[in-house]
Amino acid sequence: MLGTVINVAAVVAGSALGVSVGSRLPERIRETVLHGLGLLTLLVGLQMALKTENILIVMGAVLTGGILGEVFRIHDRLERLGVFLQMKLAVGSAQSFGQGFVMSSLVFCIGPMAILGSIQDGLTGDYSLLSIKSILDGFASIAFAAGMGWGVSLAAVTVLIYQGSLTLFAGSFSELLTPPMITEMTATGGLIILGIAFRLLKLMDLRLANFLPALAIAPFIVSIIPLVRGLF
Repeated sequence: MLGTVINVAAVVAGSALGVSVGSRLPERIRETVLHGLGLLTLLVGLQMALKTENILIVMGAVLTGGILGEVFRIHDRLERLGVFLQMKLAVGSAQSFGQGFVMSSLVFCIGPMAILGSIQDGLTGDYSLLSIKSILDGFASIAFAAGMGWGVSLAAVTVLIYQGSLTLFAGSFSELLTPPMITEMTATGGLIILGIAFRLLKLMDLRLANFLPALAIAPFIVSIIPLVRGLF
C-alpha cells in the first residue's frame, strides 16, 4: 500500500502547487520532466522483463493476452468509459471543481500503469512503478489544478480507493502464486511497461490496455508446463 500512499501524496502536493504556481511552470520544463520519466520507465521495464527464466512463456502470454484484448476490445472500452464518465459528470457542469475531480480521476486511474503498479506492489511489495506514476500524476495534477482548481486534489481519494483495492486484491493471491509464476508475471508486466515508456517518449502509440490479460496468462502457462511435460 505504500506505493498508493505516495501516489496520493503526490496528487495532493501537485494540486497545491498547481493552484499556487502551476500556470507559471514553462512548457519546456514539463516536457523535459516527462522525457526523463519516460527514460526511467524504460529502465524499470527492462529490469522487470529481463527477470524471465523462460522467454517463451512471456512471448506466449503477451501474444495470447494481446489477441484476447483485441477480441474483447479492452483498450477501446476503457477509452469509451473515460469519455462517457467525463461527459456525464464533468461536461455540462458549470463548475470547474467537478470537472477537475472527474478528469483527473480518469487520468490517474484508467491506464495500465495504475493496474500494473498496484498488482506489483501487492504481490511483491515493490512500489517502484507506482513511484514513477506518482511523479507523473504529480506533474499532471499541477497542470490540471492550474486550470481547474482544488477539485483535482479530490482525485487523491479516487486513487486511494482504486489502487488500494487492487493492491489488497493482489496481495490476497500472493500465497497462491509460486515464485516462478510471479517471476514470469513480473517479466510480462515489464514488457507492457516498456510500451508505457515508448508512449511517454512519443515513440509509439500502443494499445497497451489490450495486453493486460497477459498478466493472468503468464502464471497460467507456468502452472500447466509440468502437466504438458508429463504427457511426453
